[in-house]
Amino acid sequence: MDSLQQRSSTVQEPLADSAYRPTPPPAWRPRTDPAPLLPDAEPLRVLGTDAVADADPALLRRLYAELVRGRRYNAQATALTKQGRLAVYPSTTGQEACEIAAALALEERDWLFPSYRDTLAAVARGLDPVQALTLLRGDWHTGYDPREYRIAPLCTPLATQLPHAVGLAHAARLKGDDVVALAMVGDGGTSEGDFHEALNFAAVWQAPVVFLVQNNGFAISVPLAKQTAAPSLAHKAVGYGMPGRLVDGNDAVAVHQVLTEAVARARRGGGPTLVEAITYRIDAHTNADDATRYRADGEVETWRAHDPVLLLERELTERGLLDEEGRRAAAEAAETMAAELRERMNADPVLDPMDLFTHVYAEQTAQLREQAAQLRAELEAEGESR
Repeated sequence: MDSLQQRSSTVQEPLADSAYRPTPPPAWRPRTDPAPLLPDAEPLRVLGTDAVADADPALLRRLYAELVRGRRYNAQATALTKQGRLAVYPSTTGQEACEIAAALALEERDWLFPSYRDTLAAVARGLDPVQALTLLRGDWHTGYDPREYRIAPLCTPLATQLPHAVGLAHAARLKGDDVVALAMVGDGGTSEGDFHEALNFAAVWQAPVVFLVQNNGFAISVPLAKQTAAPSLAHKAVGYGMPGRLVDGNDAVAVHQVLTEAVARARRGGGPTLVEAITYRIDAHTNADDATRYRADGEVETWRAHDPVLLLERELTERGLLDEEGRRAAAEAAETMAAELRERMNADPVLDPMDLFTHVYAEQTAQLREQAAQLRAELEAEGESR
């Protein structure tokens, strides 16, 4: 007992002056210099600056045509909810620049991981507009083949698509595939544990993945200030060891530039990037939300003056890249898309109740086979009674 007390006393004695260190030993040093990882103080802007002169005119015209089409898509999908053709629709009106830029920044071999709000990004990447709305219509969880389009299922649970994106990107790199994953999330999703876990794994593995946070001001009714005290969401990147980029989310050219650079960096082995796009949700969270209960009309009108479609249209017009005929052509193409979407969504889908058992397991269990047989018998009996 005495020897134990003696050892305990010895451990608690202060070190000799010669052994005292005012700082931790060298092993604590960070793996990387944090300075290059920090975002700029202000969001990057291209439209209205000298930098726009370096932009490809063909890219500017394509961005404009897609933005006009995207705005019309949002309006038509919102109208479909009022007609009962959609159960719910989370509009991206005001956020079209982020959606379009995300789709166009990727190569065909890359993967897009959208949230439930990112139907427009999926459509811009080539997905059939009706298939993009299948989940929101209540027909199927995913109305398309993710492998065919390289678009993961639209994700309703907040931020759970982010670790999936990291896993796919890491696996692709291990296989030697030249693939990048771009994962989209809202500011509300950054408060979920999946967000932090995904960033940490991505940085540790140096996975080729890009995280795009569309900071539209509100997580349903909760303003960003109630979620985080960080200088910006982009600043969170440094804590995980990846670069953070801050961009004006309503400047389509700037968002496309930042995402293209981040995708290229990931593809050449530079690891992940966190991009925060400052934008605004003009419409309510969904058609089931009353946004007037938590934000003022004046705030919305202020953001309407920074509309992504109008910003790009003004720039193109001033540079002589867009005339009245070009505006009319973009509007007519968008209206044609909306009319086709309207017509196809007005047709009732043909549903087979037996599909309930089709995609549960690769091989049906005995219990599922029993349930399927019972339902089949009930359907046959109902048909005979008519």
